[in-house]
Amino acid sequence: MSLSDPLGDMLTRIRNGQRARQSRIVSPASRLRADVLDVLKREGYIRGYSSEDVRPGVRILNIELKYSEGEPVIKEINRVSKPGRRVYAKIKELPKVYNGFGVSILSTPRGVMSDNEARAANVGGEVLCRVF
Repeated sequence: MSLSDPLGDMLTRIRNGQRARQSRIVSPASRLRADVLDVLKREGYIRGYSSEDVRPGVRILNIELKYSEGEPVIKEINRVSKPGRRVYAKIKELPKVYNGFGVSILSTPRGVMSDNEARAANVGGEVLCRVF
């Protein structure tokens, strides 16, 4: 089955997994998904993830969700740039998510990074999603 928005699918799986209080979820693997998960792990929103071969040519990502005192660490996770409407931001136009308490994940010429890392590297790019 072909997906029109693979990253949006992974974010929905994370959102639904945390609402169902699951400790681990599974998502099909891709490089962009792994890069976004790297940023989520660096920012402390997930425990971690691992890649696993199901059969030759097919990989999955096992994502370990994180909870604090029984409540999900991720309160809100939304896709910003969608296949039908791409959203780009210059370095000076990068919005702060919940006054700096949340994070935006961007795809830049230097790779996928959080908004704070993009400000430090002085690069803009496509705003993939917002996490709080």
